[in-house]
Amino acid sequence: MLDQIKGLHHVTSMAADARQNNAFFTHTLGLRRVKQTVNFDAPDVYHLYYADERGTPGSVMTYFPFPHIAKGHPGVGEVGTTVYSVPEGTLGYWEKRFADKAVSGVSREEKFGEKRLAFSGPDGDGFALVEDKADNRAPWSKGDVAADEAIRGFHSVSLRLRDGGATEELLKYMGYQEVDRSGAIRRLAIPGGNGADVVDIETLPGAPLARLGAGSVHHVAFAVEDRAKQLEVRKALADTGYQVTPVIDRDYFWAIYFRTPGGVLFEVATNEPGFDRDEDTAHLGEALKLPKQHEHLRPYLEKHLQPLGE
Repeated sequence: MLDQIKGLHHVTSMAADARQNNAFFTHTLGLRRVKQTVNFDAPDVYHLYYADERGTPGSVMTYFPFPHIAKGHPGVGEVGTTVYSVPEGTLGYWEKRFADKAVSGVSREEKFGEKRLAFSGPDGDGFALVEDKADNRAPWSKGDVAADEAIRGFHSVSLRLRDGGATEELLKYMGYQEVDRSGAIRRLAIPGGNGADVVDIETLPGAPLARLGAGSVHHVAFAVEDRAKQLEVRKALADTGYQVTPVIDRDYFWAIYFRTPGGVLFEVATNEPGFDRDEDTAHLGEALKLPKQHEHLRPYLEKHLQPLGE
């Protein structure tokens, strides 16, 4: 069993409109935009990052907003719900805030003894807030939400799978342990992780396969401290039979990718070098930052990328 992985690093999803996406995460959820850059493979498309003050691993939601992309179709073989942690007793605040801002899909629920508020993103993305009194991570508090109510970071992700057995075994190999179960859902966690250290597996044998599009999670990334730990994980996964990519430089972290037995794309990302490698922490996300291989496109991109607004 591996011990290098400490929990989630980031979740990356698809969107249809960059300005709408930016407004939702910064003005509705009160997160900080910590980076505006572009897709490495499609530089005419933004890659936007939303997180806490510094972009701490375990708090980072990222998006590829492809103009005119078709809407995704929920199903199995994907991350179904991305769950954020908020302080105990704050769901009432968020329920009112979501009503005031016309957020859709809002409903109260309880799972594993936790009070939750489910809601949808602008493209039908599946989200929830869960009250976690033990979460002492510092939030971004200079946005639209005060520190006492603000999102702390990720709590968990929920995987929807036709058969969860093989993916569960993979997660256990990655250092997760089963900590609870409820009906068709099994909960796994990393003891002493980074706070974003829970994964739920929901088994839905008869459900259709998901179709990637706006509102879909493209991949979920797990955090390791540095490149040395990442190489240890890569070797172990490859030796186990997984087809793992070479290490790829993503400017703000190093990444490897592999497909799980259930069809979900996993990434293992380093905590280094971080989002302040090319911007001062006080000004994260304010300027368009380009990968060096796309810097020559700056005049075109600055003219043609959709303005994000404040």
